[in-house]
Amino acid sequence: MRKYALMLIALTLVLATAAWADTEHVIYNFASLTGDTDGYNPYSALVADKSGNLYGTAEHGGSPSGYGVVFELKPSGGGFTETVLHQFAAGTTDGAYPLTSLVMDSSGNLYGMTYQGGASNLGTVFEMTKTNGKWTEKLIHSFAGGGKDGYQPDQNELSFDSSGNLYGTVQTGGTHGYGIVFQMTQSKGKWSYRTIHNFNAGNDGAYPYGALVAGANGFFYGATYEGGPIYNAGTVFELFESRSVWTGKTIYYFSGGYPGETPLGGVVFYNGNLFGTTYQGGTDNLGTIFELKAGSNNKWTQSVVYNFAGGTGDGEHPYYGDGLIVDGSGNLYGMTYQAGLSGAGVVYELENNKGVYKEKVLYNFAGGGGDGCNPQANLVMVKSNFFGTTPGCGAHGGGVAFEIKP
Repeated sequence: MRKYALMLIALTLVLATAAWADTEHVIYNFASLTGDTDGYNPYSALVADKSGNLYGTAEHGGSPSGYGVVFELKPSGGGFTETVLHQFAAGTTDGAYPLTSLVMDSSGNLYGMTYQGGASNLGTVFEMTKTNGKWTEKLIHSFAGGGKDGYQPDQNELSFDSSGNLYGTVQTGGTHGYGIVFQMTQSKGKWSYRTIHNFNAGNDGAYPYGALVAGANGFFYGATYEGGPIYNAGTVFELFESRSVWTGKTIYYFSGGYPGETPLGGVVFYNGNLFGTTYQGGTDNLGTIFELKAGSNNKWTQSVVYNFAGGTGDGEHPYYGDGLIVDGSGNLYGMTYQAGLSGAGVVYELENNKGVYKEKVLYNFAGGGGDGCNPQANLVMVKSNFFGTTPGCGAHGGGVAFEIKP
């Protein structure tokens, strides 16, 4: 199965200047439990609750059929203890193969998507609720495909607005077959679903992966992997609702080459401007970090703030879920799928100095049995420490969850 790829987190960090290579440690090796009950291959980012408990999904594993799991990592005795909260069963009443990151609402409920399962076996949106210490999972939407809906969400993302409405992207399906954006609203405990945008390539985008991010005045923003009127190298778009009708507009289309191409990780806001990553393009065609500055009359100006160099000294190719997080000073953080000292990917920082960005590698993944490799998801920060996952390597080859302490 081809692996595709937001979460936006506002942070205020104080980082140590020492190298971080000695402060990363694996907090969990997946496929550790006996009886095939554990998950493995976590392609998703982690999400944290107010107590510092971490939640995520693993694409495979779980008994008896291996359709994937939802898990919790709970701080315990200076380490973390893993608990499988749900084992997907597939069929018409459950999902199968979760690839997306979870999001949490204001009540602590968890939401995610699966690649298959549900009424048409084309994927699902699910909800996890906790009552008296016990988690319960239920489907709140089954994707239908057929030109009216998306299908088989891969490493797509979910997000909430300030009113508690749920939004998501699906990279395939819709009226034109180039993917959709959907909205889910809740009333009296029941969720309603509707497609709010169908991508049509050309002047529009094609194949969205990252989450929507809310801007000012009710506008939402995201990115597509392909599309654009000339180069088919990807777009950044905005969506706006007026009188219950949603309108989409491309605010930038990539031209390939130096400006970058094929954005995969969505976008984040800082100081009114948008930042994101591209998988390809830049001076060495190894990917970029870009900025879109807002101007008058809704005009946006793009610039490349960093070109990945690869080799042993830098990362390359930020992959489907390898987007950005930003702190209160405008410093940017993320991961790349490849390169670094062992070729297994890196964690990096772009330090913001009055709008000028300087990159430094914070950690090089070593791969093998003692570390993770090839990250495909975003970072999350809890109490000044970074947490994340890799889908491969580790003690059992099933991926790891890791912590990096400043």
